[in-house]
Amino acid sequence: MNYLSHAYRFLDDPYFAIGTGLPDWMSVIDRKNRARRQFALPVAEDENPIHRAFARGCVQHHEDDRWFHMGEKFNLMCSEFAVELREWLGEGMGHQSSFLGHISIELLLDSVLCERDPTLLKRYYDLLASLDTEEIQAAANKICRKPVTVLTLLVPRFVEERFLADYYDDKLLLYRLNGVMKRVKLPQLPDRTSEWLCSARTRVRNAADELLTPPETSAAER
Repeated sequence: MNYLSHAYRFLDDPYFAIGTGLPDWMSVIDRKNRARRQFALPVAEDENPIHRAFARGCVQHHEDDRWFHMGEKFNLMCSEFAVELREWLGEGMGHQSSFLGHISIELLLDSVLCERDPTLLKRYYDLLASLDTEEIQAAANKICRKPVTVLTLLVPRFVEERFLADYYDDKLLLYRLNGVMKRVKLPQLPDRTSEWLCSARTRVRNAADELLTPPETSAAER
């Protein structure tokens, strides 16, 4: 799951909703300084209500990833996309097909949620912009093992850039995917990949309900 798919059910609980994004933020800031579930669980009982809600959102992220990545439909689509991408990308680039198939599903799901609710993206960003970034960073520092010092800068930049809006467009989505490829030190994707994304978008849209429905009610949900 990506940012919106994790947060959209919880926008009535602001710090909980935004806490679902901490593991993904930390993978950008410092991949070795993970916001792990076992570190967030004690903070989920913290006396500070903001930090408590934020940590519970982080726990929810891990719970959602657990069932989502184990889901039959997700794994079938990952396999299908990987096979297609090995052929699509051509010689020498097939090794990244599984990774690309996986993250394409997650990013396209965010786009599908925005199609279904045109107010969602604005509400998400407006919510994030309204929160206290010092409190967000303080909560993160109770969860992460090493000091986190850049969230007060990253969060406003995240809001300002609004890159989730680019997921609506296949060419802009490809640009964002290439940013991920660069970050994880994989080769850049060719321009023709946007044609494959168009086909993948339709299939993710058709499968969205199945992909986003947990097999049972999450224990971390209130």
